[in-house]
Amino acid sequence: MGLFVMPSLGSDMESGTLVEWLVAPGDTVARGDAVAVVETQKGAIEIECFEAGTVQELKAQPGTVLPVGAPMAVILAAGDAAPETDALPEPEQEPQPLSKPEPAAEPAAAPARDTTVPAAAAGAVAGAIKASPAARARAAELGLDLGTLAGSGPGGAVVLADVVPGGARDIGEPASRLDEMRKAISAAMTHSKRTIPHFYLSQTMDVQATLDMLAVRNAGVPPAERVLLGAVLLRMAALAVQKTGTLNGHFTDGVFRPAEQVNPSLAVALRGGGLVAPALADVPAMTLDEMMFAMPDMVSRARAGRLRSSEMTRGTITVSSLGETSGEVMAGVIFPPQVALIGIGAPQMRPWVIAGGVVPRTVITVTLAADHRVSGGREAARFLSQFEVLVSQPEVL
Repeated sequence: MGLFVMPSLGSDMESGTLVEWLVAPGDTVARGDAVAVVETQKGAIEIECFEAGTVQELKAQPGTVLPVGAPMAVILAAGDAAPETDALPEPEQEPQPLSKPEPAAEPAAAPARDTTVPAAAAGAVAGAIKASPAARARAAELGLDLGTLAGSGPGGAVVLADVVPGGARDIGEPASRLDEMRKAISAAMTHSKRTIPHFYLSQTMDVQATLDMLAVRNAGVPPAERVLLGAVLLRMAALAVQKTGTLNGHFTDGVFRPAEQVNPSLAVALRGGGLVAPALADVPAMTLDEMMFAMPDMVSRARAGRLRSSEMTRGTITVSSLGETSGEVMAGVIFPPQVALIGIGAPQMRPWVIAGGVVPRTVITVTLAADHRVSGGREAARFLSQFEVLVSQPEVL
């Protein structure tokens, strides 16, 4: 791999603040391992490495604001030589503690540890509790015993989010972080509406057959194992998108690049306000049971500030659902560089004509926002038609 740099986690991201390292020099990492936590305007994100290797050097200190592309660490694969790099770019600000100043050593009341071991490598000591430096310092501040905490980091290491619920999001002024997130959302959506020629197409669909299928499937099943309507509709949307390639992919540098997989981003409303849109990978290949595990897991981690960088960058289309007790219609704004967004309204009981008679049926309204540079009304209508076929014939799932 060589030089590990600050990644771009969205088209509107210019810089990020390094919150904590989850690795230390000498650690071996595999592809997909989380190596650091970075705070952006959209919250705290776990940054992953994309190749296996050994951590040679950490070039940035926690608290430093780094522009996208700035060197963060050196991670070498077997046989690689250390890269020659220029001096680090000047950070946008001097490293600052993310909460009150952390003590150089634990207070006297804290459990004693071997002070000859560097803090960054303390978690790697044989027999010691594995924990990131920021987690150790924060636990010492709060007088917590690391041995009582369940670690969610690499190899079961205790990380900052395990010490403070919500992780970095709970440090500092929440209102200020929320203001920054709203500014980021506002800037991104304003840019989207200004640069993407949106057009919208809506269709109301009879979803009663799908609800009846779920009622049979979930009968006698414990609540934790039931399949919910949201998971079914997400899978149906992904399957319909597969048949309409011009809605799935990215528009960058004036060129549309279709995606090989359908990775729908889920619009997740955060409890304190704001919105993030992490993505599931290759939904058409997932079973409904797999989706019912993956979706709640992703939502809970999004609200706890523990998303991964790949989840923030792999999205190829966004699906925003209003749930089962909300508005009837939603027309959304496309998340660049994606080229479409699917808005699914809450189910509504309506009179519906079937075989010449009027009967009560549960319906949903699906609204597609699409980029007119890439697709037109014909492609949008094909997607809605495919979606309606799946909704009316859920047995094909």
